Amino acid sequence: MENKNIILTGDRPTGRLHLGHYVGSLKRRVELQNSGEFDEINILIADDQALTDNADNPAKIRDNIINVVLDYLSVGIDPEKTTICVQSALPALHALTFYYLNLVTTARLSRNPTVKAEIQMRGFADEGLPAGFFTYPVSQAADITAFDATVVPVGEDQLPMIEQTREIVEKFNKTYGETLVLPKAMIPENETQRRLPGVDGKAKMSKSLGNCIYLSDDAKTVKKQVNGKMFTDPLHLRIEDPGHIEGNVVFTYLDALCTDDHFAEFLPEYSNLDEMKAHYMRGGLGDGTCKKFLINVLEETLAPIRQSRSMWEKDIDSVYDILKAGTEKAQEKTNEVLARVRKAMRIDYFDDRNIISDWKKMLIK
Repeated sequence: MENKNIILTGDRPTGRLHLGHYVGSLKRRVELQNSGEFDEINILIADDQALTDNADNPAKIRDNIINVVLDYLSVGIDPEKTTICVQSALPALHALTFYYLNLVTTARLSRNPTVKAEIQMRGFADEGLPAGFFTYPVSQAADITAFDATVVPVGEDQLPMIEQTREIVEKFNKTYGETLVLPKAMIPENETQRRLPGVDGKAKMSKSLGNCIYLSDDAKTVKKQVNGKMFTDPLHLRIEDPGHIEGNVVFTYLDALCTDDHFAEFLPEYSNLDEMKAHYMRGGLGDGTCKKFLINVLEETLAPIRQSRSMWEKDIDSVYDILKAGTEKAQEKTNEVLARVRKAMRIDYFDDRNIISDWKKMLIK
């Protein structure tokens, strides 16, 4: 195996991507793509994984693949530098998942904190747990190892998944010889790179809760979400009242998105966010002013993304070709890894005729 620095990341195509995805992963992916520090960057559209809890509605997954690709391209993911591919079109991943399932116990899977949290969030504890969903950490291990990924950018809540992958790699290599690359997690460097809460203050943006700002939302919709739904400080009843920053979603979003240049352009009475926060906390700064500033920051962030998406939407044939070419490239890579795995396990029966000698020796005994 060559010593390469390879990234694998991805998303479930269950809907358009939103501002939380941008802050939590997309912006960082573009930075990593343009850093020149990596030999390969792969983004996997995890439609197989999305089906584990949407099996009754495959159209939802199919229809949103194009939305996810459009969002990737609109934020600056460059198909010349980054491979975008579809999980279900990579048969090697299915085979690897099956082999790895034999290296993991159900008891170990049931202890995975991420799986536990997801089961509770989706209500599977009451309805019954689909086996595909229960085993998706193994599928994720197949994804990571099939690309020889050395680095997997994840949030802290996904660290147990990388730990499980590392366990599978170590067990495979111990059992069959050094074959698989041991990946490591890349977690956000600071708080502003972590996923944003919903505009209503809920821990997670959710389409069903209506608390998202999508990357493709128009300016009117963004303004409506901020002015109509965004949570501030319930104790800040009058402008002159001291305000609280903690848990105030307006300031959470500003922490993630605003720069000193935004103040120079939209709110020149402050030099930076610290000055604005100090004024809010001592009283005398209204929530309306804060929201208006945030709307300007959001528009400056989203307008070029929206414009780029509009351009790509007019050329869906090219988007399709980009996805097809990326998937074909990924097929070649993942098939090579699968062949290496089968060789290590000595189940590549028709690639190595030495098996005939082994069979003859066995029969002579």
